[in-house]
Amino acid sequence: MTSRREPRLADAAEIAAEQGLTPARITGLYTERAQNADGVPFPETAGMRGRARLWDHAEVTKWFAHRAPARLQQHTPPSRDPEELLNAADASRFLGYKNPSQVTTFMRDHPGYFPDPDVVEELGTDENPYRRQKWRVQTLQNWMATRPGRGRRAGVDRGTSLPDVSVDGDPDELLGATQAAALLGYKTVGSFTSSLSQGNLPLLKTTDARAENAGRQNGRRRWTRRRILEQASQRKHKQ
Repeated sequence: MTSRREPRLADAAEIAAEQGLTPARITGLYTERAQNADGVPFPETAGMRGRARLWDHAEVTKWFAHRAPARLQQHTPPSRDPEELLNAADASRFLGYKNPSQVTTFMRDHPGYFPDPDVVEELGTDENPYRRQKWRVQTLQNWMATRPGRGRRAGVDRGTSLPDVSVDGDPDELLGATQAAALLGYKTVGSFTSSLSQGNLPLLKTTDARAENAGRQNGRRRWTRRRILEQASQRKHKQ
């Protein structure tokens, strides 16, 4: 007799990262499921992790795959030089968002979801410094073609995008978000960083170091393998 395979469960933060939404929006789709578009209600919960709702990942993925195409997915950006640099507001408009602060919101609230800027200008004064971030049109176009969203995109396999990371390595080795996501069992870096920003990984709230002299990786967060594995053990016991 073949035993029934237990479904993979996911919380709002992980679903939001995969679908390009916010955890609050996922919660809203659930609480307002009786009024969901197309007459197909959002899936019921399949469990709890502490106070966080959990859903059957396969059911939620299927629900999003059958939704009507979003306005953003139908948007055709204007023709521009691929090397042209756009600030956050211009990038938001280029991508089809009505809110000119949308890209800024992505960068602030959903680390790992939106691409890093191609150019960062340090402006202002010593007393009041500020940064201006800019993205090449080509970078934005590449993101539009592969961004997490409804269903899977041709040629993009987000499920196998993370590397194999050994649990037996040097416990004091500093690892980045990609390795941390793999050790913690997430499917994507976006799922990990979204969950981190929601406070679901308290042991990783503070970093052990920041990358230095690493080009575009400069300033990225780093944690020791020991601390990541401690968080992985805690997360496993809560599931």
